[in-house]
Amino acid sequence: MDVARTDAATFADRIREIIDLPGKLSDAGPQVTPCGDKDFEKFYTVGHMWSLYDVPVADMEKAMARLKSELPAHAWKIDSYGPDSSRAKSLELTATATKKKYSLSVRLLDRRGRSENPSMISVALGSACFQVPEGTKVDI
Repeated sequence: MDVARTDAATFADRIREIIDLPGKLSDAGPQVTPCGDKDFEKFYTVGHMWSLYDVPVADMEKAMARLKSELPAHAWKIDSYGPDSSRAKSLELTATATKKKYSLSVRLLDRRGRSENPSMISVALGSACFQVPEGTKVDI
C-alpha cells in the first residue's frame, strides 16, 4: 500500500512540474479509499485530488496544453482532450498511465464572470483496485 501511495504522490509531483505555475495549491495528499463493494480490509484504491488557483486563466490554458504534449513522455496515454460535457464546457484532459494502474482527469474550471470562486486547474488522480498481501489489512 505504501508503494501505491508513493506512486500517486510521484505522479502528482510530475504533473505539478509540467503545469509549472506559481499559484496556490490545495492538496491533502494521497488518500486510501474503499474499492467499490469489495472488502475494505483487503481491497483499496488510492486517490489524489488537488487544485491550483490564483493564476491567470490564459496561463492555465497554456499549462493544459503542456500537459497534453508532455504527459506521453512520462508514460501517460492521452485518452481525451477538449471541452467536457458540463454546461460550462470546461477544458478537460483524461489520461491513463501506461506502466501503472492509474487514471488522470485534469479540468480547467474557468469561472470568470460566473462565480466568486477562483478559476482553477482541478486534478483527480485515481488508481485501479489493489489487494493487500495475504495476512495483512488495509492501512489507512
